[in-house]
Amino acid sequence: MSGFVRLDERQRAPVNLTFDGNKITALEGDTLLVALRVNGKVARQSEFGDGPRAGFCMMGACQDCWVTLADGRRTRACTTVVENGMAVLTRWPEEL
Repeated sequence: MSGFVRLDERQRAPVNLTFDGNKITALEGDTLLVALRVNGKVARQSEFGDGPRAGFCMMGACQDCWVTLADGRRTRACTTVVENGMAVLTRWPEEL
């Protein structure tokens, strides 16, 4: 179960992206964190060894949802709007 359920605004255009190489679909205007949670994904594994992290504050203040894009940029999943073709990584490609 994803933890997030889309209740409304389902008429927005679909956006295709990948998460650790797996295809997922979001809706235009979604943040990365919404896209990940609706698809049952977590943003990353904690670097402190205490498990998966899925975002906490939902407004870019807590540092809990940092992800890496395929081009090497790090970004907060809760404040980054999805783009068609976006590739999101929880680890570097050679670690997948």
